[in-house]
Amino acid sequence: MDDMKSLFEGQLVRLGPIDHEKDPEVVARWTHDPLLRMVLGGVARPLSTEAVKKMLEKIEKKMEEGKNLFHFMLRAREDDRLVGLAHILLFDLTGCSGRLNLGIGDVADRERGYGADALELLLRYSFSELNLHRVSIFPTADYFPLVSLVEKAGFELEARRRKAAFHDGTYWDELMMGLLREKWEKQQ
Repeated sequence: MDDMKSLFEGQLVRLGPIDHEKDPEVVARWTHDPLLRMVLGGVARPLSTEAVKKMLEKIEKKMEEGKNLFHFMLRAREDDRLVGLAHILLFDLTGCSGRLNLGIGDVADRERGYGADALELLLRYSFSELNLHRVSIFPTADYFPLVSLVEKAGFELEARRRKAAFHDGTYWDELMMGLLREKWEKQQ
């Protein structure tokens, strides 16, 4: 790996902190999208700006208290605009395992490379900085862009939980996909 690469800044996006003044309004719009609500975790309905602000404050509190959650706001490098969300949750410290998730908010920003750039940053941070041995992601089978993106990054399907997720009026399979550090290093 090139030591000059930034852990937090890619070609198209940067991993940034929560901006409590600007971000809640944008994220509140995104909560109307069932797939983005899944990235937020536990959000079952569209939220108001005030509710999102409280949710983001809780996320920051969890990061401080637990030391096992790394939440990032994805910002476009070109204009510092919020384009998505991502997080890494360390769930097995002895096995050095983490689970990540990411989503691009506005439909107009999808398929523009932001997700791929963010995933590369998240993997570099996971393996190089957090010293994880494996990273998992659990997309639903209908989240085709994310499934395709992580497959291109080397993730492999490890299990399928049939009809384990419900959104938009339908039950969907949850895919359990994983990437080991050795495979990621070989791809660098």
